[in-house]
Amino acid sequence: MRLSRRSLVMGGSAAMLAGCASTDTVQTPLMAAAPAPTPAPAPVITTAQITPPPLDPYRQVRPELMQRAMQALDVHHQRIPLRDRMYLVDFQKFSGEQRFYEVDLYSGQVQAFRTSHGRGSDPQHSGYARNFSNTPDSYMSSVGAYATAGAGWGSQQGPNVLLDGLEYSNNMARERAIIVHGANYADPDFLAREGKLGRSYGCFSTAHTDLPMLRERMGEGRLLFAGA
Repeated sequence: MRLSRRSLVMGGSAAMLAGCASTDTVQTPLMAAAPAPTPAPAPVITTAQITPPPLDPYRQVRPELMQRAMQALDVHHQRIPLRDRMYLVDFQKFSGEQRFYEVDLYSGQVQAFRTSHGRGSDPQHSGYARNFSNTPDSYMSSVGAYATAGAGWGSQQGPNVLLDGLEYSNNMARERAIIVHGANYADPDFLAREGKLGRSYGCFSTAHTDLPMLRERMGEGRLLFAGA
């Protein structure tokens, strides 16, 4: 406890005389007040510096794509309130490779999946997306930042994840029905048979076995960033 700096009570008793002192009055000298003890220094409380785990420690994601996605989190912060995880798609990679990433922004860990691109982006069906468009009926994939808009259900694709495009390159996503959904042509047996995934109409098609987990975890208000 911090002590106050008040003087201690003086020792002895001093005779207090009424009125003014005369020449015959002898005053009892007062004793000097004892100095207040020096207060003990307050303990220094330090806050432990917590270093977050490294993001993508095994370098699964192309660094440029990761950097662009992190920038998109800041640019579109009003539309992307949830910062626990984000989703990235690397259209530079072959369709048979794992190129759909879930990035845990707390632990830094990355989980990878496969996804298709639009048939208009790969008219020769080479397995590589070359062209991108935001135009309806182009059947091309669109790049840029999306906000997940929650679980949906369609008469053709069934369960899915709705997406809202946030940039000029993909802001027609709702009108084009660009979603995340399961597809036979994205299943492992199709890949084993054909050596690459099939093509969508521009959607992010995934294996049926991957969709339930993605649908639950993507939810609403998280970033999906597709880059090429």
